[in-house]
Amino acid sequence: MSENNKAILEAANAANAAGNYEGFLSFCTDDTKWTFVGDKTLNGKAAVRQYMAETYIEPPKFTVANLIAEGDFVTAVGDITLKDADGKADHYSYCDVWRFRGDKMVELRAFVIKTEVKDETSSVL
Repeated sequence: MSENNKAILEAANAANAAGNYEGFLSFCTDDTKWTFVGDKTLNGKAAVRQYMAETYIEPPKFTVANLIAEGDFVTAVGDITLKDADGKADHYSYCDVWRFRGDKMVELRAFVIKTEVKDETSSVL
């Protein structure tokens, strides 16, 4: 089950990165619950759809450093870049803990912090 859940999350994330939000949502249960720890909770697929429409001005760009699966859970650790309405890119590090019911994502607990991207061309000695 764990490896199957990882494959499901990878397919869902690929749809999300391609801007296919309905494709992503097809991997979620109708009663999916997303908790952004310290921020807000979204209850149901309609609330997630609205969040995606408001937040994903462009498809998010993300890098998954690790996917860890056990039982009904898959944890993803990585970085994400989102553009705001003004076209400015904001960078975040995240740890998403997904719970699965059958072959669908039923719950997300997301730990997200805004990060600054360091300019690799300059250094302070």
